[in-house]
Amino acid sequence: MIVEQRVTVAAPAANVWDVVIDVPAVSRCVPGVESVERIDDDTYNGTMKVKVGPISLTLQGRITVVERDREHWQARMELKAADRRISGSVGAKMTMRLEPRGDQTDLAIHTDASIMGKLGEFGQAVMRKKADQIIAEFARNLSAQMQAAPSSRPGS
Repeated sequence: MIVEQRVTVAAPAANVWDVVIDVPAVSRCVPGVESVERIDDDTYNGTMKVKVGPISLTLQGRITVVERDREHWQARMELKAADRRISGSVGAKMTMRLEPRGDQTDLAIHTDASIMGKLGEFGQAVMRKKADQIIAEFARNLSAQMQAAPSSRPGS
């Protein structure tokens, strides 16, 4: 399933980049994320609770940053997570691209996800709707975090 999403963040690209490339920091903006543990510079374990239709899930998995290209404002991440209780899992490859617009930044997110097990039984429409809800809340949280952050960072 391919999901394309775009949000506008009220902050310059350099400030947005600093947050979205920092997995623990950006995870605080994602609804349902309960924990993120750093394994190394590119690998993190995490837990996320999410409700899809009538089922509540606790997804436990790993996020790996496979590309950081600040010059082109692009990052790629891979995610693998599973809920052992319902025998469902998610695998995703995400590309995030920033598009500077002066004091604002467009964040384009391309996700290629595979949903297996009971989760896959919901169908793409339900999963796409849930992904859109999560991204919309993520965008609000990210914008709020950027507004609360100091406007000038050391080295910016």
